[in-house]
Amino acid sequence: MISIFNVVLCAVLAVLFWTCIGFALGQRIFPQALALPLAPTLGWAVQNALALPVFFLLRFSQTNIAVMAILAIGISLAAIWRDAARQPTTALPWWAYAIAAVLALAPTLAILPKGTIGDSVALAGPMFDHAKLAMIDDMARMGLPPGNPFFGESGDRLPYYYLWYFGAAQFARGLGISGWEADAAMTWFSAFASLTLMMGLATWFAGRAAAAFWIGLLALGGSLRFPLWLLLGTERVNELLLPATGLAGWLFQASWVPQHLTAAASAVVAIFLIGRLETDVKEGVAFGHRRVLPAAALVLVVVAGFESSTWIGGVTLAVAAPAAGLVRLAQLAPERRLAFIGTCMIAAALAALVAFPFLHDQWIATSVRQSGFAIGIEPYEVLGPLFPASVRRFLDVPAFWVVLLVIEFPALVIAGTIALARSVRAEPDQQLRAMAAIFSALTLASLVVTWLVTSRLGEHNDLGWRAVLPAIFVLMVFAGVGLARWIAQRAYVAAGAALLGLLLALPDGIKLIAANAMSRPAPSAHAFAQAPELWAAVRAHTAPGERVANNPLYLADVTPWPVNISWALLANRRSCFAGRELTLAYVPLPDARREEINAKFIRVFAGQGSAEDVRDLAQTFHCRVVVVTPSDGAWRNDPFQATPIFHLVDMRPDRWKIYRAKDTEP
Repeated sequence: MISIFNVVLCAVLAVLFWTCIGFALGQRIFPQALALPLAPTLGWAVQNALALPVFFLLRFSQTNIAVMAILAIGISLAAIWRDAARQPTTALPWWAYAIAAVLALAPTLAILPKGTIGDSVALAGPMFDHAKLAMIDDMARMGLPPGNPFFGESGDRLPYYYLWYFGAAQFARGLGISGWEADAAMTWFSAFASLTLMMGLATWFAGRAAAAFWIGLLALGGSLRFPLWLLLGTERVNELLLPATGLAGWLFQASWVPQHLTAAASAVVAIFLIGRLETDVKEGVAFGHRRVLPAAALVLVVVAGFESSTWIGGVTLAVAAPAAGLVRLAQLAPERRLAFIGTCMIAAALAALVAFPFLHDQWIATSVRQSGFAIGIEPYEVLGPLFPASVRRFLDVPAFWVVLLVIEFPALVIAGTIALARSVRAEPDQQLRAMAAIFSALTLASLVVTWLVTSRLGEHNDLGWRAVLPAIFVLMVFAGVGLARWIAQRAYVAAGAALLGLLLALPDGIKLIAANAMSRPAPSAHAFAQAPELWAAVRAHTAPGERVANNPLYLADVTPWPVNISWALLANRRSCFAGRELTLAYVPLPDARREEINAKFIRVFAGQGSAEDVRDLAQTFHCRVVVVTPSDGAWRNDPFQATPIFHLVDMRPDRWKIYRAKDTEP
């Protein structure tokens, strides 16, 4: 299904490519000790934010991708060579990068197919969320601007924050690999880049390389729910607390939503850059490189964060950046404040200008959905049915801070908060103390958004689940700082308490890694193993830009919740309706219309569709090819065979029937 060699090749090239770009710029705008650890995230953000509009103008071809990559590498190597005399005062040790590379495999395991006994293939739970990798295949195949691979009625525009997928598509197109392979490689890269970012910051703040080691262990931590389930029983815990959701730590989020993880890393870098504005700027020099380069990098990092996650790079950073800016403003000498305000205003205006196409698409998509404003204010729900509904809403307010955060992040919240507060109050190094104060603003803003702001798009509070990520990054950094310092200072009570939180968090993390690595095969696992051959046959009868129809519930039991997973991973063709779950997130439809269409497609493939339903597939949803399998009711009661609109072009007994709309050619 996928080639491990292709995944490894893509991951290695990605980390070398973006690290080279990021290091060339980072050594000019960051403290030298942080230039390399932050380089993967900075390079990814800068290159993708610049490359996307370029490829709107140029053809998204292998040749152009190669030329642009060679040009970027050449400029970066020249800049690195020019500054070769600069030596970092301290550096993240080599073993920290090795630890990050190995730990990044934990979420990547979730993306790889699992072969089982009996020629079957199983998938881990996070693959439900990775069904969106169809965007990678679509961009690699059709170019830019990206079309909408999930739905055919409303046109081809994709109203989604897709920059992370564009980054993957550059490698999918450039190397000629599949979207699934590029997605797996990018999942590894995102995890690796976020870990080196946190390890570098922790080592810089602590002044000890041991902090990087503790970041590695803290990243493996999970929730207290698993130990509580073992102690009290699942039913009792679920009476006390609402069931677990997507509000979770680094390992869970890296497995399920690497695009949001990368956006959170970009947000952390953006806040760090705000803290670096007006640093070492010569008096009277309005446009020197010490002012222009950090500001330009800030613009591109903010754009990349927003275009990868509206929830983090848009909503959360929109709250955190002004808060961090006010902290930085208070730290500056009065004569530098006006220049700082001007730089921030120009950077904000430029970021909004570059990101305007995404802002416009998000606004239009929200209007079309007819679901009101996209976000609302509502305290996060915490407590379970054991508490009366009349008092639960009031108790939820303090419970978020003193119960939920501790349970979901036991290794981070207490230790990280204490270490962060100490750095703000008592850090002897003025530069570190100032940056700790700025990061405290990011942490508070991230947690407040998680607590109060909710998404009204879709069925879940994705905003709250993802907005917590910048706070997780900062608290993990300072938990690592605290452990490194407390152990070195022989503050055994503080170190012991922090280690206890880590030990309680590790069982859930180990459980998650095991689930990523080993999955129980579903009843349809054997059929899924044969799906590549089916979709290869479909592609033989479908032009690259045409849309196909299949049962949205085909192989639905392969993932924890039903999603059209075989189409998403293997088809490499657009769908005229990819299913309810995929159109919910990526197609701006009113709820009633989406449910009506979903019912129509399910009805047709169940063999209960009318002639009018079949006509709608061809004329309204632009289905040019239809594939029917033996698991569909339409296999026995075939509505396509009885219509003059479609004709049979391929049939494999007990495997598939492929129909094509008449008077069309592939």
